[in-house]
Amino acid sequence: MTNLGEEADAYQPDTVKSVTFLPFISIDMEVQEDNEVEYPYKYVLVEGERYKITKTVLAAIKDIRSENSNITKFKVKSSGEGKKTKYTVIPLN
Repeated sequence: MTNLGEEADAYQPDTVKSVTFLPFISIDMEVQEDNEVEYPYKYVLVEGERYKITKTVLAAIKDIRSENSNITKFKVKSSGEGKKTKYTVIPLN
């Protein structure tokens, strides 16, 4: 059993990274969803880490694939912070 000080020192908050941290994302990646939080979100799991996929990224991939369904890999870049974050989805060959 540990005391409160030891628990506090060892505490690491759960973090969810953005897909912008990945070198690329592939349409073959399995998408999961966390509904047990205040704001549910979709993510891909890479080497035990969660990488969040926003609805705007999904919509951009859908638009790109509607023009060319052969594209299977994408890079996602972001600019801005918080609610003002904008995502750019770049198709890769």
